Amino acid sequence: MIKTAIVILNWNGKRYLTKFLPSILSHSNNDGYCVYIADNGSSDDSLEWLHQYQPGVKIITHDRNYGFALGYAKALQQIDSEYFVLLNSDVEVTPHWLTPVIKIMDNDKSIAACMPKIRSYENTELFEYAGAAGGFIDKFGYPFCRGRILNVIEKDHGQYNDMREIFWASGACMFLRASAYFEAGGLDADFFAHMEEIDLCWRLKRLGYKIVFSPEVTIYHVGGGTLPNNTPRKIFFNYRNSLFLLFKNLPSNQFLIILVTRLLLDCLSSLVYIAQLKIPFFWSVLKAHFAFYGSLGKLLAKRKKFKRKEKIRHPGEIFPGSILVRFFIKKQHHFNQLDF
Repeated sequence: MIKTAIVILNWNGKRYLTKFLPSILSHSNNDGYCVYIADNGSSDDSLEWLHQYQPGVKIITHDRNYGFALGYAKALQQIDSEYFVLLNSDVEVTPHWLTPVIKIMDNDKSIAACMPKIRSYENTELFEYAGAAGGFIDKFGYPFCRGRILNVIEKDHGQYNDMREIFWASGACMFLRASAYFEAGGLDADFFAHMEEIDLCWRLKRLGYKIVFSPEVTIYHVGGGTLPNNTPRKIFFNYRNSLFLLFKNLPSNQFLIILVTRLLLDCLSSLVYIAQLKIPFFWSVLKAHFAFYGSLGKLLAKRKKFKRKEKIRHPGEIFPGSILVRFFIKKQHHFNQLDF
């Protein structure tokens, strides 16, 4: 067993590998670490470049694009390591980035996942959309971050430089205790891409583990590298996977009211897309709902199976109100305005 496996999922990402992999290798100076590239059936010359220029990197090849969730799940099953670091290919790390986070997790065995501060690669003063300074959700399953609520991204001036428990760690750079990952059942392949890390973190918290943000390390994320934001495909995964997330994890006493409310909110969103003449987005919401209804049998089986494992029914760090109400009605656009 190695100490730390840095696992980078790649799909036609040679441009990112050539740009960021050398610094990942030079800045990862911990003893007992190894870098793996899990290739999701790339059709560019990523693998040829790796064999020629980075022969020390271990390569796991998949026969096709399995998406984020199954692509990682299939790769992690083949790696024997105490810790996994899931790292996007479009991330620039900083010197000694592994050491502080691994030290935190070594010192507290109840921590199952940890993430560093994530800033924008394009505008380094800003937090980055996909994680910022730690992830949360509201009671209706809408995700947000310390440093990013909906489309408002804050400048980082040290306002979130405290280590604290969060609800979810970003899949752009997620440190995972391997034993806890497998205990929770790993990433759910049915998500394909988007919100699968939130689902995993929710299950980890239901098992009694902690998810933590560490401000000691900063990384820089390009974002939208493999699944661009604000496209019909992304909209589909946003809506479908959010419903998957709620159905699998909501406590029984909140299940029906929250799920029905969320379905109604989604219907309102789809009407807004029609009013804005964003017809492809409207169809994406509709397709997401039909995909959700078609998956109810499988989701119910997963819900029942994991419920027998859970130790904590109501894990903390879920915002008790509506982030949409706070954002649009109360005009609270920054995390520190939420009193949470």
